[in-house]
Amino acid sequence: MKYMNRRTEAVDEDEDPLSGVANLFDAAMVFALGLMVMLLVYMSVPELLTQSDVTIVKNPGTPEMQVIVKHGEKIEALNLTEEEVEVEISKVIGVIGKTPDGAMVYVPEGGGGGQE
Repeated sequence: MKYMNRRTEAVDEDEDPLSGVANLFDAAMVFALGLMVMLLVYMSVPELLTQSDVTIVKNPGTPEMQVIVKHGEKIEALNLTEEEVEVEISKVIGVIGKTPDGAMVYVPEGGGGGQE
């Protein structure tokens, strides 16, 4: 009798041959999510996982340049175009100059004393 009970239990357990495969899907999802997080950390942009605002420039100075802007949950990709836009300047707030070594310096209107 003892052996007969074991056979019936074994038959009940093996009713669904794919029951063990269901856990493989969950494991694959966890593995894929881990790969995505590690890719973001490797690219040094873990800010994409947080609520902070981020701006990334891909391929700067080339025709394939792309600006990726993240505001909270919204991520937007802006592509470079040849279109020119004219705008009216209402007020000059300062001047940007370039030093001989290539650095950029901002000088506010009024000489940079910090007072208006």
